[in-house]
Amino acid sequence: MDTALSDPQNGSAEAASPANVTARPPSTPEGIALAYGSLLLMALLPIFFGALRSVRCARGKNASDMPETITSRDAARFPIIASCTLLGLYLFFKIFSQEYINLLLSMYFFVLGILALSHTISPFMSKFFPANFPNRQYQLLFTQGSGENKEEIINYEFDTKDLVCLGLSSIVGVWYLLRKHWIANNLFGLAFSLNGVELLHLNNVSTGCILLGGLFIYDVFWVFGTNVMVTVARSFEAPIKLVFPQDLLEKGLEADNFAMLGLGDIVIPGIFIALLLRFDISLKKNTHTYFYTSFAAYIFGLGLTIFIMHIFKHAQPALLYLVPACIGFPVLVALAKGEVTEMFR
Repeated sequence: MDTALSDPQNGSAEAASPANVTARPPSTPEGIALAYGSLLLMALLPIFFGALRSVRCARGKNASDMPETITSRDAARFPIIASCTLLGLYLFFKIFSQEYINLLLSMYFFVLGILALSHTISPFMSKFFPANFPNRQYQLLFTQGSGENKEEIINYEFDTKDLVCLGLSSIVGVWYLLRKHWIANNLFGLAFSLNGVELLHLNNVSTGCILLGGLFIYDVFWVFGTNVMVTVARSFEAPIKLVFPQDLLEKGLEADNFAMLGLGDIVIPGIFIALLLRFDISLKKNTHTYFYTSFAAYIFGLGLTIFIMHIFKHAQPALLYLVPACIGFPVLVALAKGEVTEMFR
């Protein structure tokens, strides 16, 4: 998982050797500000709306939308699994042809992206359908065995409106598959992020601290200790990162000098922020103090990441700054309010 914020124009995130790097004109200050301001805004949207939808998801009855709960054991193992996956991808890109690997990955993320985008836009699209729209219900059921030994493998409920959303999402999917355009990439990336924040639930704050702490070490090691993460991020042609061109003002939609932000920098802090929103609601005080505090902490942490990256001209592990902020700020508020016990319970 790519969790590095990088600037291929000004940082050292360039994966190619110096002899193969094509000289580019330096980005304008306006272009740089627009790129990183846009990345910050795109990171905030799935966290905010994903957190709100996670509350409804936790209360939902539909089996197809039930959240996946992350336990402390899952959280402790996650950095190890992520490291093995990252290293495996790095070795694959070194051994096998990058073209064929990316072709397989493109097909895989093409299907996942369509499903994720369809699930994301479905609640919004429902408002545009007329009241007399013939909305029929469907169920996709796949079982194994028979009689008392019958076991459900897939049980997915959907309706005609969902099929319309699936069709619209398929248009974006074909656009991405054919052009690999950065806007199509970002639509899929935003959908993946929002679905991750909505459907991945931490079981308590302690588990969140274990997960964020482990990925803090993971992020710092793979960005500062090796070139593995940056190389994979540059080679991996899949919507696992948000990108925005720094030369948009000069070249328009055909711009190609991108700054990037890994989806891990959105989803991992996002599921912790969503947990704090559900904690706020559980307190029944009609305030969202911890949610707004952690949300402000995320803005501070990502802004600090961008600032440090520009100072040192090097790709930065964003979790290095996001984890202390997203954990530290809410804990300080809990200490001030005398609610530390309730928070960690």
